[in-house]
Amino acid sequence: MKNSLTSRGMVAVLVAQFISALADNALLFAAIALLKSQAAPGWQTPLLQEFFVVAFILLAPFVGPFADTLPKGRVMLIANAMKFIGAAAMLAGLHPLLAYGMVGIGAAAYSPAKYGILSELVGPDKLVKANSMMEGSTIVAILLGAIVGGWLASVSVTAALTVIAACYLLATGANLLIPRLPPAHPLTHFSVPVFLKDFIHALRILFGNADARFSLIGTSVFWGAGSTLRILLVAWVPVALIISDDAKALSMAANLSGAVAIGIALGAIAAAKFVSLKTVNRALPAGILIGGLIMAFAFTDNLYVAIFMLIIIGACGGFYVVPLNALLQERGHESVGAGHAIAVQNFFENFCMLLMIGFYALLNKQGMPVVDSTVAVGAVVLVAIASLAWLRVKPLG
Repeated sequence: MKNSLTSRGMVAVLVAQFISALADNALLFAAIALLKSQAAPGWQTPLLQEFFVVAFILLAPFVGPFADTLPKGRVMLIANAMKFIGAAAMLAGLHPLLAYGMVGIGAAAYSPAKYGILSELVGPDKLVKANSMMEGSTIVAILLGAIVGGWLASVSVTAALTVIAACYLLATGANLLIPRLPPAHPLTHFSVPVFLKDFIHALRILFGNADARFSLIGTSVFWGAGSTLRILLVAWVPVALIISDDAKALSMAANLSGAVAIGIALGAIAAAKFVSLKTVNRALPAGILIGGLIMAFAFTDNLYVAIFMLIIIGACGGFYVVPLNALLQERGHESVGAGHAIAVQNFFENFCMLLMIGFYALLNKQGMPVVDSTVAVGAVVLVAIASLAWLRVKPLG
């Protein structure tokens, strides 16, 4: 029954998404532990995220049409199978960077399918609730994945990778329970030039709209900062909290990244209550605070103060990014369609992640102390969001 939020198909989607997202987040910390066990140079750690997100950038014009040309449940199955192959390859000895890149290909294909299938499973009156259920399960999966991944990797990297690969298999099995719905827009032929032209057209339209452009840049800076902070924590913990045991330090870094996820959830709840599309500028001060708080966090040397600050950073992020996401969805729906808007947003956000993590990797390779690197990243975020806010409110002055 299409209107039911508890139908077999809807439950299968939520279960598959939860397990897959949990494995994604656990795998990052298992891969970091594997690099450390191989005595890899420190600058390779941030490159893990680089190899993961590059697939989102390169495949952005194609994953949307791919998700529409097959039943979306089968697309999710194929994507989870690709993630499993990547995790299994890492377990079998393939270099972590290459194996994590394979998982990134699966994740890039998975993204449009998991959101697109919701409108096929529930009616318009239940779509917002369905999205909320999806986001809620994802936030919990991010939190648990980081904690479980860090803990398992601190015990045994091999055990961690085995459990993660099994999770991807389990998620693939859950995908089999999704009803075989008819493809949304079956393709008669595959044309790279046509897809590229269509993607560039959507990008131009969205970038030509002031609200959409503001949202694209604003959310991209936030997710770039979030991904970089997650990697930074791995290097920051042993230095700031004076933890010499690598396994314990990695587990602590994973727990601290969970604190950010808790903060994002709290900020998202507050944004839903206090910010609307008409008052989206209320989110700007919280966005500006993110950069300043990251700079202040760099000098923290107390665990409990660090947890508190990371929750506040996450809360500012959730309060800032949720209204901007809603603004883009609305403007995208009005112009190029929600699917195209998500594809363009994925491209921008992952490109920004690539740039910001690359910036940190460069600082790391040059031997800059992690506290200084954290301050530098925070300064970039502060300047970027403050400039964006100034350009946003300037016409009102």
